[in-house]
Amino acid sequence: MNTYRTQNYVKDKVIVITGASSGFGKETAKKAAELGGKVVLAARREHLLREIVQEIRENGGEASYIATDVRVKDQVERMIRFAVDTYGAVDVLINDAGTMPLAWFSEHEQAMAAWEQSIATAINGTLYGISAVYDQMIKQGHGHIVNISSIFGNTACAGGGVYNVTKAAVRMLGDSLRIEARGKIKVTNIKPPSVAATGLVATEVDYNAGLNGVYSKIINAFTQLGTPGLDDPESMKCFDFGPSIMADNIIYAINQPWGVDISELTMRATNETMFV
Repeated sequence: MNTYRTQNYVKDKVIVITGASSGFGKETAKKAAELGGKVVLAARREHLLREIVQEIRENGGEASYIATDVRVKDQVERMIRFAVDTYGAVDVLINDAGTMPLAWFSEHEQAMAAWEQSIATAINGTLYGISAVYDQMIKQGHGHIVNISSIFGNTACAGGGVYNVTKAAVRMLGDSLRIEARGKIKVTNIKPPSVAATGLVATEVDYNAGLNGVYSKIINAFTQLGTPGLDDPESMKCFDFGPSIMADNIIYAINQPWGVDISELTMRATNETMFV
């Protein structure tokens, strides 16, 4: 009988997570530590990283942090060196850092800076992460890179052009790496929907942009009508299941034997019918 599905393959893995100060990254770090993973949290907001690491340690977990701006190649390389110096290896790298600067092309003057930062964070940051950890994982003889893409990376949409590009690029980088490093580095591409509690919504330039404004219209409709089940993962009316559910699926991808590669996971809240 196969028993691996009930076993803990997270225990003792060294797991580096970017974008770990909030949202998916934060929740994944806490859940991985609960399962016995040795977690390195990285993000720009050092005070939040410090609080999360303290919480993990108070609950008996193993965690460290290093302030990191993934847009800066040297800082990403330093992040990986820190993990190796602290724990002796990097078993898993989760490239989670990203922004969602939804805006129409007609809004280019106010959106350009946010677009450029999104490209630097998602595309450059993922590339820097892969490059920084590649030699270490090859040397170890194993490794796992998890890239957080998005269902926005599936197809183009009005108001989301730059975000579409960044998330499609994340997927392509991962797919190319898997082909090149087959049998040596596992790669998982995870495509979540937009989850408000991650903080991504706060990085939008125009809340009405993206999918022709359908997202904001439906959110407003739910809010105004007081529709129950909006944020209830037990309800078929669920529109936003929150970062904890997403983190469960990231953990699922990590919690596999080295011989099993969950190469892609797409997640949607049941009632997100407007997403591709």
